[in-house]
Amino acid sequence: MLVSDLLHAPNLREILDELEKAWADEQKRRHEFWADVDENQKAEFIMGEIIYHSPIYGRHWKASTRITRRLIPHVYDNDLGEVAYEKAMIRLTRNDYEPDICFWTKEKSINFESKQSAFPAPDFVVEILSDSTKERDYGIKMTDYALHDVKEYWIIDTEHQAVEQYILKNKSFELSQKLKEGFVTSEIIKGFSISIKEIFE
Repeated sequence: MLVSDLLHAPNLREILDELEKAWADEQKRRHEFWADVDENQKAEFIMGEIIYHSPIYGRHWKASTRITRRLIPHVYDNDLGEVAYEKAMIRLTRNDYEPDICFWTKEKSINFESKQSAFPAPDFVVEILSDSTKERDYGIKMTDYALHDVKEYWIIDTEHQAVEQYILKNKSFELSQKLKEGFVTSEIIKGFSISIKEIFE
């Protein structure tokens, strides 16, 4: 139901009460998720549900490793900000995610603390597709990242050996390019570029 429909609903108060109860119940489950989360288990809280991740295929962690081995020294050697991968929990308004790879600018990350366990929306996110995550990577995550001002989003398709680069425009992502060869160059991480061949070779 759209906001305009809600505003014209004669039972608006009843609807709001139902929404407030549903929100309170969901936040209670979210609190329990944070209380019980195991740092050794990759899990996310999405739309009121706890999503546990299965062990990943070799092609997944190899692509992740090949990107991070280039990205991490580039970011730190040039004092650009912070990089995290696999187990950094991103806490957004409703959902909590553990992106495969993410980056925050120096301005955003300068006040991160050593014992901090929840982090704000990054400026750059990479998700590597799997059968179990594909729908979310193209669906709720893409929408949620855009609404929280993630500036750039890469989707890595290891099965078809392709990289999709999305750029934020007016609170939604627009596909900038889909590459199977050549180089993909970040618009947000100054000077960072990696060849498609290197990611998948």
